[in-house]
Amino acid sequence: MLLYYIKAFHIVGFVAWFAGLFYLVRMFVYRVEADDRPEPLRAAFQDQFNKMAWRVYKVICNPAMMITWACGIAMTIINPAYWQMGWFQVKFALLILLVGYHLWCKRTIVGLERGQKPFTSFQFRLLNELPTLFLVSIVLLGVLKDTLSFVYAFGGVLIFGVVLFVFAKMYRAARAKNDKL
Repeated sequence: MLLYYIKAFHIVGFVAWFAGLFYLVRMFVYRVEADDRPEPLRAAFQDQFNKMAWRVYKVICNPAMMITWACGIAMTIINPAYWQMGWFQVKFALLILLVGYHLWCKRTIVGLERGQKPFTSFQFRLLNELPTLFLVSIVLLGVLKDTLSFVYAFGGVLIFGVVLFVFAKMYRAARAKNDKL
């Protein structure tokens, strides 16, 4: 029964973690767009989005990531056989990459505070879809386990990523058209 509670909190943790990552990178979009505002709005928006980004990172993303990892580690202690399963090894590698994305977000907050503008708002919009690819891949691996052919799943996730990119380009074009009106 303990394993079910741990799994439940693991799911709650990763849902919150992903929600935080989605929200955080969306704020990067707005923070970069604030650079185009006239003063004093520019400074006020920049300051507000920097504060919001730090709050989301420290209050949502970090604790949710820690809950996800703590529960995941607890599950592997209860059932160490997970480490022998191919699907779990791939999932673990994706989680390591997701932690890299998480840390990249922190570095981006610091850079934006220093006035660095590493990406345009559109590029940040695209980067905001990266956790979606992680989410789909990790959930498929966790649910379907060894019944899932990783080659097909990876191909499907790549196709999904291309579809997201196409829709983002279409959105950008529609937004530019509306801005001209």
